[in-house]
Amino acid sequence: MFGSLGLPELLIIFFVILLLFGAKRLPELAAGLGKGLREFKKAASDVKEELEEATRLDENESGKKKKD
Repeated sequence: MFGSLGLPELLIIFFVILLLFGAKRLPELAAGLGKGLREFKKAASDVKEELEEATRLDENESGKKKKD
């Protein structure tokens, strides 16, 4: 899941984050990170849908031109 990061590396990273931000701020940071990821995924999904719709419209128009 995290590539070449093993459990010891993840624990060290978590410990450093805990030292930098403190135990009280970790839930706030995690919630903010979750919201940011959710918004990013939604935006990426919207862009993908728009591209697919534009492709469909373009294919429909080119099909009509061939018939004429």
